[in-house]
Amino acid sequence: MTQERILICDDEEGILIYLKKLLQTQGYLVETFNAGALLLRRLREGDPGDADLILQDVRMPDQDGISVLQEVKQLRPTLPIIIMTAFGTIDAAVEAIKLGAYDYVTKPFPKEKILSVLKNALEKEQLLQENRALKTELGKPILQDAIIFRSAVFQETYDLTLQVAASEANILVLGESGTGKELIAGAIHYNSPRRERRFLSINCAALTETLLESQLFGHVRGAFTGAITHQKGLLEEADGGTLFMDEIGDMSLPIQAKLLRVIQERDFIPVGATRAKSADIRFVAATNKDLEEEVRAGRFREDLYYRLNVINIPLPPLRERKDDIEPLAQHFLKKYSLKMKKEVTGVTPEALHLLCGYDWPGNIRELENVMERAVILARTQLVTPKELPIWRRQQKASAAPVEPQLVSLENMEKAHIERTLLGTGYHKSRSAEILGISRKTLDRKIAEYEITIPS
Repeated sequence: MTQERILICDDEEGILIYLKKLLQTQGYLVETFNAGALLLRRLREGDPGDADLILQDVRMPDQDGISVLQEVKQLRPTLPIIIMTAFGTIDAAVEAIKLGAYDYVTKPFPKEKILSVLKNALEKEQLLQENRALKTELGKPILQDAIIFRSAVFQETYDLTLQVAASEANILVLGESGTGKELIAGAIHYNSPRRERRFLSINCAALTETLLESQLFGHVRGAFTGAITHQKGLLEEADGGTLFMDEIGDMSLPIQAKLLRVIQERDFIPVGATRAKSADIRFVAATNKDLEEEVRAGRFREDLYYRLNVINIPLPPLRERKDDIEPLAQHFLKKYSLKMKKEVTGVTPEALHLLCGYDWPGNIRELENVMERAVILARTQLVTPKELPIWRRQQKASAAPVEPQLVSLENMEKAHIERTLLGTGYHKSRSAEILGISRKTLDRKIAEYEITIPS
């Protein structure tokens, strides 16, 4: 373990000898200086990380201790400083605290006191250093391999994402369900100047209008039945950062009007409150709907559409980026093999041919579901066609052509829901994700169409 280095500056030789001996017995490296000028020269000539703490007297013959403190703060802004003072100069010590000193001790001090203050200061600085390192790590741009692709068509999408990330413009991400819209939103945030602030997301289709309003704007105590405490909304939590709103096309018109105010005025009023709060937020919205058609139909505000659609990023469906199927499949294979502690290392050529020949109506989300199922069922290190539910669908698709039947829209919807449920092993939550609807809506459809779910 690296020893911490403490610099001591005091014009009393006895204090220097006492403190040096005391701190060395505690395992610290110690350097002593009997004048402020010597301490400052040491800091100017040394490296930025060659000292961990300064223990400095507030009164010195060559230079006032406060001015020494100010110069130290210019040379080493993050270096913790503890001031030593006599009883009659406590006011000067308080002034030093205001200028950035960590703490002060009065002479004469017991060794337990000085050691306790030193320990607390060093522990706090260590936590601050770790926090700064973590923020730096989180703020690094998302690496290209974090978003899995190989195709030229998605390279264009990725390049556009990085290009617009540096701006402050609101972004609209367009694409079918399961194409990775939230992943793109995350890439925009973590490659933007807001990377050190929060990235929050909300699915506008998954909540009722009342709950969505409360989640976005927050509420005060007594705003409605059950509001027993004050609750911050996502707009307040995301201040300074990015808010990703998925399925924005499902937002009701009244909430659209309130959101428009946030974007235009940069403030909002929590439910039940009377005073506005400021909100500096970058909005990234996503939808699988045709918003221009929604505007024409009167279901989406035209002014909000233009506020959100400063730049739009269209995501290609997986069937249009076939080159990405293999690396994505390998990625999910590794992910679920580690999760389930199974040694499934790859897919057979036949299985890969099957994966690449399928159209993936549920896009990447469906592919992930298929690979998770394959890992669960795999009995060897390689996934075969038998572990892929899509081979049955391919068999049906390759059967002898028949005359097309004219069926109602309801029958088509029922059949599509049944196929999706079958493909996910009747996993309702995953089926709802692939279908692009909420679990509640799926349950209603199952009951409406009297779809049988195996026990």
